[in-house]
Amino acid sequence: TDGKHGVGPSLRGVVGRKSGTAAGYAYSPAMQSVGLTWDEATLDKYLTKPMDVVKGSKMAYAGQPDAAKRKEIIDWLKEQK
Repeated sequence: TDGKHGVGPSLRGVVGRKSGTAAGYAYSPAMQSVGLTWDEATLDKYLTKPMDVVKGSKMAYAGQPDAAKRKEIIDWLKEQK
């Protein structure tokens, strides 16, 4: 993640950030209003089944059922500062 937005918002600095707040990205109203903070527990729930956590999001990701793979993703996200 180079800090630039693409299909989705940049993931640089996502851990600890409020949902729907990366400057310059056009979030869905659902993501803007859900009021989450992307900590490890919230990311784990979201990565399991995104549409259950943020209903109405435009995120096109079905989810990751494997807990070990979710942990790898979260660990990677924590490194993106």
